[in-house]
Amino acid sequence: MPPRSILLPYEVEPESPVGGKARALAVLSQAGLPVPEWFVVPPEAFFASVPDDVAAEFRQAPSAEAVQALLRRVVIAGDAVEHLTAAVERICPDGEACAVRSSAIEEDSARFSFAGQLDSFLFVPAGEVPARVVDVWRSGFSQRLLRYRREAGMDVMSGVPAVIVQRMIGGEVSGVAFSADPVSGRRGIAVVAAVPGLGSALVSGEAAADTWRVDRQHRIVEARIETKRVMHRADPTRPEGVAPAAVPPQLSSVPALLDAQVEAVASLARSAEAYFGRPQDIEWTIGDGRLFLLQSRPITTLADKPDPDGSRMLWDNSNIIESYSGITTPLTFSFARRAYEHVYREFCRLAGVPEPTIDANADMFSCMIGLVRGRVYYNLLNWYRLMALLPGYATNHKFLEQMLGVRQGLPEGLVAVPFRTRARERLRDRTRLARTFVALAVDILTLPWRMDRFYQRLSLALGSGAAQLPGLRPDELVAYYRELERQLLTHWDAPVVNDFGTMIFHGLLRKLSTAWIGDAAGTLSNDLLCADRGMISEEPARRVRALAQLAAADGEFVRLLCAGTLPAIRDELRRHCEFDRALGDYLDKFGDRCMEELKLESLTLHDDPLPLLRAVGQYARNLGLGTSPVATPAELQTRKTAEARVEQALARYPLRRLTFGWVLRNARARVRARENLRFERTRVFGRARQIFVELGRRFAAIDGLEHPRDIFYLELDEVLGYVEGWATTANLKALAVLRKAEFEAYRSLPAPADRFETRGLIHKGHTFGAEQTGESITGETLQGLGCCPGIVRGPVRLVHDPSSAAVQPGEIIVAERTDPGWVMIFPAASGLLVERGSLLSHSAIVARELGLPAIVSLAGVTRWLTDGDWVRMDGSTGVVAKLTRSEERMRDGAA
Repeated sequence: MPPRSILLPYEVEPESPVGGKARALAVLSQAGLPVPEWFVVPPEAFFASVPDDVAAEFRQAPSAEAVQALLRRVVIAGDAVEHLTAAVERICPDGEACAVRSSAIEEDSARFSFAGQLDSFLFVPAGEVPARVVDVWRSGFSQRLLRYRREAGMDVMSGVPAVIVQRMIGGEVSGVAFSADPVSGRRGIAVVAAVPGLGSALVSGEAAADTWRVDRQHRIVEARIETKRVMHRADPTRPEGVAPAAVPPQLSSVPALLDAQVEAVASLARSAEAYFGRPQDIEWTIGDGRLFLLQSRPITTLADKPDPDGSRMLWDNSNIIESYSGITTPLTFSFARRAYEHVYREFCRLAGVPEPTIDANADMFSCMIGLVRGRVYYNLLNWYRLMALLPGYATNHKFLEQMLGVRQGLPEGLVAVPFRTRARERLRDRTRLARTFVALAVDILTLPWRMDRFYQRLSLALGSGAAQLPGLRPDELVAYYRELERQLLTHWDAPVVNDFGTMIFHGLLRKLSTAWIGDAAGTLSNDLLCADRGMISEEPARRVRALAQLAAADGEFVRLLCAGTLPAIRDELRRHCEFDRALGDYLDKFGDRCMEELKLESLTLHDDPLPLLRAVGQYARNLGLGTSPVATPAELQTRKTAEARVEQALARYPLRRLTFGWVLRNARARVRARENLRFERTRVFGRARQIFVELGRRFAAIDGLEHPRDIFYLELDEVLGYVEGWATTANLKALAVLRKAEFEAYRSLPAPADRFETRGLIHKGHTFGAEQTGESITGETLQGLGCCPGIVRGPVRLVHDPSSAAVQPGEIIVAERTDPGWVMIFPAASGLLVERGSLLSHSAIVARELGLPAIVSLAGVTRWLTDGDWVRMDGSTGVVAKLTRSEERMRDGAA
């Protein structure tokens, strides 16, 4: 054996082919940790000990049995034995026994753990070390290990391990320790396990260990002491596991370690982690009063475990799924996240929250929403933290839940609400409370003035700039965006104050309807909000109806609208001038309204008007058949009936009547303004979309992107910084390609649940509740939130994409969620059932204005129903019931 075939600790380098354990021991030895003396025999020594004829046969051996037969001819002899014996004498000058252990190249890596797969030998006399080294080599080619390698996708013939030879410590107490808890995943808890004598009994499972858990402050937070079989003094010459004949083992419940020793072992494990930069699993022993580190390897099970002590976050996609459903691109998310941050900082200023308090919550404002597997979620705890900055948290957080549409409240104690004990502190808080109340009251009272100013800024910022965009340079486009941001996105005062007013007054209306009018069913507030004219959201539906009436007289044109290509329809429009003008007017005003209209990557009706033309054609065909729904004053009658009920209930309470009337007027005004301001938000997002589409074209023209639309896979700051000179990367093309691949992969992964928790790192170790989705829904009825009264019987039509939906006369639309782009198909339906949403969601508001019976928040309805199922829906109570075949026939007979 050549002298260089034996490596001492200081000779082992990071690239040395000696396996994970040997490299780890070298690092620990070089770091000065208490490692018993050792050296390593690298794999090359094996090949130096193999005769040439055996080596040739070895490379061609077809099976583990053939390999083992060849290995029996391998021995260490001659000078090689002398070199190995000399090395043993250097580490064991007093004739101590040795431990002979494997250290395979892939063994104890961060990815694979070969623990227990290769042979190790303890208490080996010096003269037997060469033979045991060969035995370790042979163990690298056992049937068990070859199978393990195949299952791990590794080279089955790369099994020659390095061999560690180490001075044997006759441990009085031994064990293992983990610098982080491998079971719970708690990174701040070290786990120490100990048994009297040698640790091999613990590793093999022959002995039950005492176990302690130690926190970062070196405190023992848990101890479990086992009843153990204890031998008296260990005999170094006795084979491991064999008790002395004269003194039999005894049972003991005395802890194997003192508290100070437990803390020392935990500290040793953490020291190993500090040197390796990742949590470690160590083996240790205490002999002659000294603590020794025998080996260290990465904990391979932690990478996919969240840390239960990490910061807790609660994610919920409730109403936000209406705006950002499915996969959302980085540009849209970063744009939206920035908008949320600016908007709610401004809201707190308007509410009189002190500027230092706002600055102290900067992390909250910057993370009002999050992106998980490419999907947008409310960071729900931050919304409650926002409400906690305002007065009356006990009440207003309930109103927040109604506005966001969350189905579950927040567990108590998750949000810290300030509580003062000293009189001076309470007085200061009451003063601030009064100031905030006054500020919010003034904001709401002056809202008409704020809205006028907002619309002026909107008109100035949008103006006629869209026509100029194709001719602008990249720096001019970014300057235009900056002006849009300055004028509107950072001064979104009117919409945000109105949203707060909507939340408060709608919540008060529901509360007073229950308390003063006795509305136990919770339907009165919806009835009172019906038929409130003046909402722009109902205008697209009315215009679709008008377009359908213009087309209905020409059956061939209607068929073309329903099934023709866009070029063919455009060619035909020259023969239908009035229709063409009405269509142009629609697109001029509502061309930015489309499915997922707040996603910058979405194609608008300007890009592709075919979904609108299809909806018009379908409605016109129903008109021609005489089966299209006709608007009736039923919703007006519902509203009058509700108002009469209020008048009767409060006839003898004039003060209550005045208060209720004031709340009702404000609730109607705020809901109406909220829906109209949402449309203005669509226009702003539409202009931003046009700016970024033009920037994408500029970038692609200079080979900065593969395709213009790849810009949607960049973040907002990356785009702006590229033009303004402060980007951290200039290779946007490669970055966009990487992001596209990542987001495409998200489409094949299970979608996260609607609501889930995370701890610590968001994107590692969590399933995001994906395993909860897809559960079957049973039963004959389903309860949701009734949002527009009316009882309807009919077949259902599941709609996933309104642009391709063909809703037949009398059908009830069933959808997971809706957005303003769906309003085009509402006129053809007799009812609406939506899995998501709240009483203030877009679908609920538009349905009330159109008088379309509707129920939202029907959990699982898209899995409960299939196309053609007959149901009875009650838009007042929110109950949907499946109908049997006999009930369907009864209905048909009655018809």
